Amino acid sequence: MKSQKKLNLLDSTMLVIGSMIGSGIFIVSAGMSRDLLSVENLLLAWLLTGIMTFFAALSYAELGAAMPKAGGQYIYLKEAYGKLFGFLYGWTLFAVIQTGTIAAVGVAFAKFTGVLLPVISEKNALFSIGSFHISTVQLLAIAVIWLLTFSNFREVKQGAFIQNIFTLSKIAALLFVIAAGFYFVWQSPTIHWKFDAAKLNIGELGIGIFAAAMVGSLFSSDAWNNITFTASEIDKPERTLPYSLLLGTGAVTLLYLLSNLVYVNAISFEGIQHAESDRVGTLLMLTVFGQVGSVLMALLIMVSTFGCINGLTLSGARVYYAMAKDGYFLKQAAVLNKNHSPQKALVMQAVWASLLTLSGSYGDLLDYVVFAVLLFYILTVAAVFVLRKKQPDLVRPYKVFAYPIVPAVYIIMASIICVSLLIYKPNYSYPGLAIVLAGVPVYWLIQRNQK
Repeated sequence: MKSQKKLNLLDSTMLVIGSMIGSGIFIVSAGMSRDLLSVENLLLAWLLTGIMTFFAALSYAELGAAMPKAGGQYIYLKEAYGKLFGFLYGWTLFAVIQTGTIAAVGVAFAKFTGVLLPVISEKNALFSIGSFHISTVQLLAIAVIWLLTFSNFREVKQGAFIQNIFTLSKIAALLFVIAAGFYFVWQSPTIHWKFDAAKLNIGELGIGIFAAAMVGSLFSSDAWNNITFTASEIDKPERTLPYSLLLGTGAVTLLYLLSNLVYVNAISFEGIQHAESDRVGTLLMLTVFGQVGSVLMALLIMVSTFGCINGLTLSGARVYYAMAKDGYFLKQAAVLNKNHSPQKALVMQAVWASLLTLSGSYGDLLDYVVFAVLLFYILTVAAVFVLRKKQPDLVRPYKVFAYPIVPAVYIIMASIICVSLLIYKPNYSYPGLAIVLAGVPVYWLIQRNQK
């Protein structure tokens, strides 16, 4: 992408953090606790998720520093395994990973806006034909998607400025929640949790069940790789990209661990398991602040999701731009506007995300690609090994720490989770694989057309 280098270390780190923190940290611990059956197992799952995320980031840092091009992960897969694998990643990213996440986070933003403005409700339908309807929640979600799409037509630095404001705000708000929770625990005579080593029983629970239960924490920690999509617009990428990955993933891991420590100390484990609509964060705020807590949590999640949508919007379009330049996406996506922004790619992304929002099926689609996303992460981390052998003379300004142990450990851990999903959640893992494989005939058709 022919653009001036504009994203510095702060911008890049805020993009990592902002893309990672959405609404998941306030919700997924409820479902995980029902599967894991003890506080000790729950905290271990979040700790292992943090280790996996950090190890993957270390591996991506080597690839990103060596190949600082627009498209990031798409480029790494293409270089390591060929154009088909790069295309399949981009295909899945556009079909559901990026656009589906934008749609889902947009709906989360709108739902929590409804706490402040009751007119925003899924029950408030503006238009209905049979089973199809458009609610005020869907309308607001689409409006936010397009607002942030338009704002990213400007220079990347302006999009990064918005990202920085909302990311710093959500970090401050999350730290406030954590501090308030710990203060409440300190003042409270009731202690809900004391460590019991006997309840740390992965063997008794089953490695497969434990691994499958980590899906919630893994995808609350997802989207950190989005910074690689904008690599060509980062100042001194060989240095800035690795540092932003490590600082961003490290900071979010710490925040997530502290959040869960507050949950288990301020709320009983049974309370977490049976939180209304799985909203553990809201239950915490109600416990600490009373009824005003639900309003405070709604405001926090609105800030968090708004920043998350902006980060996903800004970065995702860069992949479609890179694909279009290679002839594997609509050619208009390869056009930059006067601000060096992939405006048409942004519009295409917004159109599909809006349709997913209207379809109401984006939640199911996201469940289906859990397996697929992990599969692409495994392939990308393995690309560190492949490219060291395939391109030994490639300049690598940063090399992954403790190679080959760090990438190998990630591949083993992620592979165990993938196998566990195939066994324990086949209704989601096999359709996810099908979405990926559906891109193969599309690729062949494109190849045939090019010839």
